[in-house]
Amino acid sequence: MSRRRLILGGLALPPMLAGCAASTTPAAAQRGALPDFADLAERVLPAVVNIAVSSEAQIQAPPEFRGTPFERYFRGRRERTQGAGSGFVIDPAGFIVTNNHVVGQAQRVTVSLQSGQELQARVVGGDELTDLALLRVEARNPLPAVGWGSSSALRIGQWVLAAGNPFGLGGSVTSGIVSARGRDIGAGPFDDFIQTDAAINPGNSGGPLFNTAGEVIGINTAIYSPSGANAGIGFATPSDLARPVIETLRRDGRVERGWLGVEVQDLVPEDPRANRRAVLVAGLVRNGPAARGGLRVGDIVVAINGERMETGRALVRTIAAVAPGQAVRLSVLRDNRNQDLTITVGRRPPGPG
Repeated sequence: MSRRRLILGGLALPPMLAGCAASTTPAAAQRGALPDFADLAERVLPAVVNIAVSSEAQIQAPPEFRGTPFERYFRGRRERTQGAGSGFVIDPAGFIVTNNHVVGQAQRVTVSLQSGQELQARVVGGDELTDLALLRVEARNPLPAVGWGSSSALRIGQWVLAAGNPFGLGGSVTSGIVSARGRDIGAGPFDDFIQTDAAINPGNSGGPLFNTAGEVIGINTAIYSPSGANAGIGFATPSDLARPVIETLRRDGRVERGWLGVEVQDLVPEDPRANRRAVLVAGLVRNGPAARGGLRVGDIVVAINGERMETGRALVRTIAAVAPGQAVRLSVLRDNRNQDLTITVGRRPPGPG
């Protein structure tokens, strides 16, 4: 009998010889076998919830009808919108994590448990910059909950399990691997997504991404797809970024971030203005914290409180982590001369930018 290689799911399994006992090479067999997620799914699915949202708003007349007799047909008419997403329980007391874009400005949020029980949820708080939100439900009994894992421990190629409510169908799981880390998809200054090929579709937003230990290492947030459905490229917010945001929302109901009011761009060594990576001040908000503190357009920011700044994203993140009202020391290069500026950080205005 000839030897053959069997390809399953893109993985090459070692050939099996007729007459060989399986017990002779258990370690090799385990390394070549595909993982079985049944026990993991059974353990974590009770903590995964489906989220239904609804809102109602006044219908506005189209611009071409305003000021005409047709405008009266739109007066008093209201439009109801509905949506669906996913979430997961992090505390048996009823705290649930999801995406901010799932709940948005919803007037009514309904959480469905895997048991079929439906509970009305209250939005504790949301954060647009990281697209995270925290909900609270009141249940008669403690709810099944899952714990956080460390996304920094993830390795490319590691198996993961995504759970959620795709297309509003109810609790579902899909498996895949970590395709990449640290992805910037242009969603905002805090982009640091985990990329996975686990099938993620509309409705999965806000659902958990588990490691094989059953720990939440990401929150499924976005997909890349020309058709709007799964194309094997999904993005999840890392747990190491999400966890402190959720803890802040639970404590304060909102996230306040520092803000300088600057427009910046990266400088690389090839730029004649920089002999090493740094950040150029390309614009200033009038009367913003940086302008009031003496920063000028054309300044090159080298460090903040002694920590080197090599990219604009690093500068934005560093300042965002500073409490509004606190002073920071900016080391800048101006007219080929080094100098330090002390600037009082302001409060970042609302909005995703």
